[in-house]
Amino acid sequence: MLFYFLILEGYQFVSSKEGKDAGCSWGHRLSDRIFIGVAWPYANGPLHLGHVAGCYLAADVFARYHRMRGNEVLMVSGSDTHGTPITIRADQEGITPAEVVERYHAEFLESWRRLGISFDLFTHTNTQNHQQVVHEIFLSLLEKGYIYTDNMLLAYCPGCDRFLPDRYVEGVCPFCAFNRARGDQCDQCGHTLDPQELHEAYCILCGGPPEFRESEHFFLKLSAFEQPLLEWIREQPHWRSNVSNQTRSFLEGGLKDRAITRDLSWGVPIPLEGYEGKRIYVWFEAVIGYLSAAVEWAANSGEEGRWEDFWKDPDTRSYYFIGKDNIPFHSIIWPAMIMGYGHDLNLPYDVPANEFLSLENRKFSTSQNWAVWVPDYLNSYDPDPLRYLLSINMPESGDADFSWAEFVRRNNEELVATYGNLVNRVLSFTYRNFEGQVPPAGEMDEVDRQVLESARSTLDEVGRSLEITRFKAAIGQAFGLAQDANRYLDAKAPWRAIREDKADAANTLNVSIRVINCLKVALAPFLPFSSQKIHEYLGFDGPVEQEAWDFEVLAGAIKGGSPLRQPSPLYTKLDPEVIEQETARLGHAET
Repeated sequence: MLFYFLILEGYQFVSSKEGKDAGCSWGHRLSDRIFIGVAWPYANGPLHLGHVAGCYLAADVFARYHRMRGNEVLMVSGSDTHGTPITIRADQEGITPAEVVERYHAEFLESWRRLGISFDLFTHTNTQNHQQVVHEIFLSLLEKGYIYTDNMLLAYCPGCDRFLPDRYVEGVCPFCAFNRARGDQCDQCGHTLDPQELHEAYCILCGGPPEFRESEHFFLKLSAFEQPLLEWIREQPHWRSNVSNQTRSFLEGGLKDRAITRDLSWGVPIPLEGYEGKRIYVWFEAVIGYLSAAVEWAANSGEEGRWEDFWKDPDTRSYYFIGKDNIPFHSIIWPAMIMGYGHDLNLPYDVPANEFLSLENRKFSTSQNWAVWVPDYLNSYDPDPLRYLLSINMPESGDADFSWAEFVRRNNEELVATYGNLVNRVLSFTYRNFEGQVPPAGEMDEVDRQVLESARSTLDEVGRSLEITRFKAAIGQAFGLAQDANRYLDAKAPWRAIREDKADAANTLNVSIRVINCLKVALAPFLPFSSQKIHEYLGFDGPVEQEAWDFEVLAGAIKGGSPLRQPSPLYTKLDPEVIEQETARLGHAET
């Protein structure tokens, strides 16, 4: 098994004395510490756009913003290597689960790099470190009486002569009658399930009906945490309504103890003698990955105790970015495990779960290849147009849809015609007419002052929206500034003024460049590749992520006579034929 991890190069924390709240009408304490845990994808197949829209893009935007604010950020995740989807893929291909994991984990790392998802560590659950942390928590909960043994009925397939993991059993959901519900959860209504609750259950390997046989297993005493969790939930008024509603509904239905082991050969072993044929079940050990990843990150950094800053400092805010199908695991089960374990670990501050993304008004389906795979997309298109569409259409409060027609329209009308055109016409005209330098500022009139005030207020508004994980609002506010700047430019018309009053044209372009410098920062969390290009066109070196989120600093950095670099268009206009070509591929190509 190859051991992979990803630590992004080029990120340096800005000191609390740089780029803080000067020039802003709002702010928080001088320096915050932010922990960001992101859902762990099963390493059983390539990523698709539904995964990106569900949690990874939002987490990255949030992390990039807080780094630019000068806050200390740790964003971690990794490949979930022990879920039954991996063993299903291995059975289908006739290879080992480890071989499946090695292939797709490496592909995940490359996808994150190309898409600009800036993990501080993307690891996997098949590390010795992860196993040690899982064992520590398991044994601690066992010692405190929060884990106990009992017999349970498990699905057994006579045809396959084996116990079946929950996901090897499908049937009709008892709650919503969805006929492809899995033995652990119904994707249609979100209820967590046990295989024996399914109607008309069948084995996904042979199609035969399972029997249910008794087997001794370990249980997490979730029922002991019902009241503490209810009290804790009442203290989270900032949670999104979908998270609060689903969590309260789950709790009000009463918590049942859940088995945390299964009869498996692939997974984290039980740290006790006599249970060699069993493994710790993935839903229990995967959430511990947030903690084990922080421990691994600290060890990699050479400061083994540094993880405690993100887990034991009560001023640290912990955010868990997930899809709505994982809400109970992060708002109930993982907090219960933390409560039981103790050791002063922080409970989640927020669980900003997104709803689902559909594709051309149909649910993503890997089995039917109804998906846009991230590697395929990146082989044909730039990352920022996708990041833009998934941000402006993010499924924060309701399901959203991706269509190729919308992708082409927004790329051409909003990225190319609105933002890209603003940047290109200002910088190209300036470069040609002012010897490749920033023109000198002149005496400002009310129109100049208004557009600069719009830039100042936009940085404030975007920051406020991102602080409370409102990504659609934030990118909309940033693009509102681009529209203001276009109107300002049209009103001032420096291409006409330059023939009669070059000083006036110079001042207009100077103001416009100052606004663009603010725009590059406001949009950097969403469009990092575009912002880096603009940063360099404006004559700056180093990563745009090190820029201050501060109007006074950004506007003041544009000085008359400073050299510019020759610009080129930020975005490429797409031929409408792309729509028909890409939709024709859906459901046909091999994965």
